[in-house]
Amino acid sequence: MKDPILVVLAAGMGSRYGGLKQMDKLGSNGEALLDYSVFDALRSGFKKIIFIIRHDIEKDFRGIVLARMGKAVPYSLAFQELDSLIPPDLYRDVQKLGRTKPWGTSHALLCAADQIDAPFAVINADDFYGREAYTVLGNYLSTLPNTLAEAAIVPYQLEPTLSPQGSVARGICQVKDGHLLSVEELLSIKKEGETIYNTNPDGTRRELAPDTLVSMNFWGFPETILPEFQKYFDNFINASYTNIKSECYIPGAADHFIRQGSIRIRSLPANSEWFGVTYQDDKATAVRRIAELTTQGVYPVKLWQGL
Repeated sequence: MKDPILVVLAAGMGSRYGGLKQMDKLGSNGEALLDYSVFDALRSGFKKIIFIIRHDIEKDFRGIVLARMGKAVPYSLAFQELDSLIPPDLYRDVQKLGRTKPWGTSHALLCAADQIDAPFAVINADDFYGREAYTVLGNYLSTLPNTLAEAAIVPYQLEPTLSPQGSVARGICQVKDGHLLSVEELLSIKKEGETIYNTNPDGTRRELAPDTLVSMNFWGFPETILPEFQKYFDNFINASYTNIKSECYIPGAADHFIRQGSIRIRSLPANSEWFGVTYQDDKATAVRRIAELTTQGVYPVKLWQGL
């Protein structure tokens, strides 16, 4: 068995947040949410961290995030750019169309594929998943045979993942007998009063139960799945590159793998809290929760001296 790797998706633009939320200071010593994710992962058996970023934020990322972590974190960097892994002739067409939006989380993952040589977890940099979730997924990945047949997700209940500031995108999970049957990406979920609903592309509303299980992009895969991700992304690019807002999401890829029978994805329950920073006004809640968890002793005040 190989020690698992944590892949951190940190190349986002932060358009709704109004800035680079993956580096925003939330802890008492300037820590970002990804600091706590990496800290929890290292305590849960993960031995290497891969940060996926953009070249234009590399200097700040090194000077702010990596300098703070120091030698406590075994890491490497991968880079997601608009032209990464895109055929040159197709990219010329993309440039003419004026696309500026990144290609999505599946594309980001593939930008790190040449550095992934063990079972891996993949997370968002701007989400807090909780130590219990890393323990559950780390234990699973540490005993995962080197086959394509099994993967995992740690899902969360929908209501606590909503933002009072506006709509959010979530992958709606259907789970039976401990395995994921499907995951459907809904892009405009919000709560009004006691009602949670998604606004569909045609303007109709679809109500959702508060305890609906959703993907928060906390996945565990064998490294042997990466060629399947590449095939999925290649098909996406060929079919959708003219849509300048289209993105290739990991939940969509996972749903595809399930439907074609190439992989089974376990749903791993974890008594774990989630919070994140989709909008700028979400920051105060995240700062408060980090302070509370620090006061409770879950995290040391000086995080990177406590590992």
